[in-house]
Amino acid sequence: MTTDRLAAACGFRPLFLGAARQVTGVFCGDLVSWALVRAKAGDAWCTVMVGENTVAAALLAGCACVVLCHGTEASAAMLRAAKEHGVTLFAADLPEFETGAAIARAAILT
Repeated sequence: MTTDRLAAACGFRPLFLGAARQVTGVFCGDLVSWALVRAKAGDAWCTVMVGENTVAAALLAGCACVVLCHGTEASAAMLRAAKEHGVTLFAADLPEFETGAAIARAAILT
């Protein structure tokens, strides 16, 4: 599954689309420091953290994208950082676990 197909496959709202990347896993968590050491390159990071530090951590960890959960909206600073660094952002109404499960289901079915 690639990030350019993820929104349609899972019903996410695209907030910013960077270059298409392969999604190879899911990381769910709301601690930026934890994501820095636990998220893997290619992960879709499911979180409610809406600051620009989330974009920085996703970039450093090599995440394929960030999915903001629970209907959370990105801050202006987060959107600016995502555009500047090409980090794809999506919004989902589901909690983190259900969002991750939707990504896993979509990856299995495609």
